Amino acid sequence: MLYLLDFRVEYPPTMTQKDLFSIWAREADVALGAKKAGTVVDLWKCVGTRRVIAVVDVDGPDTLDQILMDLPIMKEHGQHVQVEVTPLRRYEDFAADVKKRLAE
Repeated sequence: MLYLLDFRVEYPPTMTQKDLFSIWAREADVALGAKKAGTVVDLWKCVGTRRVIAVVDVDGPDTLDQILMDLPIMKEHGQHVQVEVTPLRRYEDFAADVKKRLAE
């Protein structure tokens, strides 16, 4: 299953930007490793904000939830991270379904 993940990362006034970047560097290593392994289809950092968007391919919601809980940014900074999860359907599958329904 494909999922769109929209991460929004905040940090408290007591944390320095360097401290946040230290966590984010560990997160980047994991994310790029997952991309190389094929779990992450692709990911983007939104310019000018602490926001990352990823498309992942996992076997279902249980696996996704487990992966999210094990991310460095969630383990070390999770109380300041919001993740919006949207299940995705391949457009080709949707288009085929629409055409089939039209023919009925």
